[in-house]
Amino acid sequence: MMPVYIWIILFVVLTVIEGLTAQLTTIWFAAGALVTIIATYLGAPEWLQWVIFLAVSLLLLAFTRKIALKLLKAVPKPTNADRIIGTVGIVSEDIDNIASRGLVKVCGSEWSARSEGGEQIPKGSEVEILRIEGVKVIVKLHKSIENKEETE
Repeated sequence: MMPVYIWIILFVVLTVIEGLTAQLTTIWFAAGALVTIIATYLGAPEWLQWVIFLAVSLLLLAFTRKIALKLLKAVPKPTNADRIIGTVGIVSEDIDNIASRGLVKVCGSEWSARSEGGEQIPKGSEVEILRIEGVKVIVKLHKSIENKEETE
C-alpha cells in the first residue's frame, strides 16, 4: 500500500504548480490526489488508490474545465473614460508629438493628446477622439475641419 504522505506531497506539488501557472491544468489532478489521500487513509489498496486518483482527476477535467474557464474568463469592463471615444474635442494646447505636448478638452475634461498621424494640430482645432492609450487620447482632425481646409 502506498503511504498517504506520497499523495500529500503530490497534492502539494500539483497545487503549487497550479498556483504558479494559473492555467487550470494541474488543479484537477490535485483534487484527484486530495480524494486519494482520504481513500488511502481509509485503507484503500494501492491499485484502488490509482484508480480513484485517475478517475477523479479525469472526470473533473472532462466535466468542469470548460465551465471553470468560462467563469474565470476576464471580460474587459469599459470605464467612464471610454465614452469619449468617437466624440469631438477642442485642442486647448497645440498638439506636437515630437515635443510630447498637447491638450484636448472633451466632455468637460482635459486630456493629454497626441495626433494619430504625427501631424501638428493647432490650438482651437476640433479633433475626433480615436482611442485612449494610458492617460493620453489619440486624435485626428475632425472631418468638418479637414473638409473646410480642402475647400480653401
